[in-house]
Amino acid sequence: MARAVVFAYHTIGVRCLEVLLDQGVDVALVVTHRDNPQEHIWFESVAALATARGLPCILPDDPNDPVVVAQVRALRPDFIFSFYYRHMLGAGLLALPARGAYNLHGSLLPRYRGRVPVNWAVIRGETETGATLHAMTAKPDQGDIVAQKPVPIGPDDTAFDVFQRVSQAGVAALREALPALLAGTAPHRPQDLAAGSYFGGRRPEDGRIDWRAPAVHIHNLVRGVAPPYPGAFTTLDGRVARILRTSLVRRPDAVAQTVGGDGSPLYILALEIGGASIDAAEFRRRYPAGIRPS
Repeated sequence: MARAVVFAYHTIGVRCLEVLLDQGVDVALVVTHRDNPQEHIWFESVAALATARGLPCILPDDPNDPVVVAQVRALRPDFIFSFYYRHMLGAGLLALPARGAYNLHGSLLPRYRGRVPVNWAVIRGETETGATLHAMTAKPDQGDIVAQKPVPIGPDDTAFDVFQRVSQAGVAALREALPALLAGTAPHRPQDLAAGSYFGGRRPEDGRIDWRAPAVHIHNLVRGVAPPYPGAFTTLDGRVARILRTSLVRRPDAVAQTVGGDGSPLYILALEIGGASIDAAEFRRRYPAGIRPS
């Protein structure tokens, strides 16, 4: 039986850990994160699953701490797996498993290496993304590809919609590739990094709308950071307004209409001002001149 140490977080971490257990992998240790009290936790808990399944589980602030590395070394794992774990695993950890370290990434590598790949793909107007199971190297998201599953992105899909599909695709990719990994016969395809791209993390303030941008760019930003993410925002009469859902097609249920920097119309379907939702009638009463961003 293959022995693994699993670094995991988020719902996809839960689902992938279940795949390993279902396929008979001996999970000797689960490493996960403490939830950030300032973050909206809308996803499932890896720590809760580990507890329910009787698996040893630790929540270190730094997975590369020598104490953690020594603990993993003592377990003599065949594999290390990383499923949406948020910290980089250093060379000391990656050198420990006898049969390799593997990560699940939420894009079709080599495209969208780095942080929050699903959000970036939506913000940049992609029509397809996916999930990739790949070997881990010292540099993020650059190792050989073992399995990939594409998913479509519709013109009005939010990042959350796409994340759900990517999560399902990632679990499917792992489930299909795992028998070959365990047998030592899984294909390893080197990445062509020149054909890809790297993106960094995003902060809530990156959701501020630039009204000089074309309407389609604003629409993509809105859906790329829509709840449960922090949301796109602007200011109206000095108050923060979160624009949570938009359309490029005329909609009778629009709360308001404005235009992008290219003069194209943008229909606002969900809007919060000062933290409270506002409907079309209330918007017209309070802002008869429409949206005049400041």
